Amino acid sequence: MSNSTRCAACKSLRRKCPQDCVFAPYFPSSNPQRFACVHRIFGASNISKMLQQLPVNLRAEAADCMCFEATSRVRDPVYGCVGIISQLQQQIIEAQCQIVKTQGEIAYHNAQQQQLLPQQQPPAQILDHQGEPSWLTSTQQDPSYLDPQLFADLYQQSPFH
Repeated sequence: MSNSTRCAACKSLRRKCPQDCVFAPYFPSSNPQRFACVHRIFGASNISKMLQQLPVNLRAEAADCMCFEATSRVRDPVYGCVGIISQLQQQIIEAQCQIVKTQGEIAYHNAQQQQLLPQQQPPAQILDHQGEPSWLTSTQQDPSYLDPQLFADLYQQSPFH
């Protein structure tokens, strides 16, 4: 590259931008803040080493990752991107708790509705080859079977309701 079209890295480092500059494809002169942030956290020498050790097809993604990590570290010097990951994990846990709570509420209300319905004669039970009711063995074998009473009990014990 010529001096007039130096990449952001070479401009920042006040040097000529060689034709085969490892920084040029990933730190264009149009975005000098990107290199400044990454340089502040990793240093130009480390960035260069990391990029040169990677195959060309992975360098753009590595530069993006370094930029994300550096930006996160500048915003939060203690936790960096780990702070973001922790926040997202907490949101997942909260969403999972909300799902369990909602399932408990649904089971509780379904159990209430079952109690309000007039008692009907249960359908004739079909026995399996071991003499057990077929509904019993099929629900015991099906791992996706969830006992609605279990969710109703959890809902009653939940501090959220």
